[in-house]
Amino acid sequence: MTTVTHRRYVPYSHAHYAGNLVDGAYALGLFGDVATEVCIVLDGDEGLFASYSDVQFKAPMKAGDVLEIVATVTRMGTRSRTIDFECRVVGRGRPDRSESAAEMLETPIVAVTATGTVVVPPK
Repeated sequence: MTTVTHRRYVPYSHAHYAGNLVDGAYALGLFGDVATEVCIVLDGDEGLFASYSDVQFKAPMKAGDVLEIVATVTRMGTRSRTIDFECRVVGRGRPDRSESAAEMLETPIVAVTATGTVVVPPK
């Protein structure tokens, strides 16, 4: 089983809603980035995203968060790969302490999960 992990800081310029919330599609873009690395690792090609299924928005993501995006390959076809994704909040800004305060969370918060299918060129 192949697993790839990325971490990303969410800049305040990406907040779209009150309370510095970031739209759920932000995680889907990150899933695409980590899926690209999966394809490069396994196939030496960036591949193409074919579909998402079972996308679940479970908790809010906010500007100032540190996100951990994990992609785990669950099925390898001839040209397609099925990947389970999880986006976790592992760090969060603490504006209640000061403008620039932040902390890493003891227990990550699962924000978004999904399953996706990518395809790669024939060998």
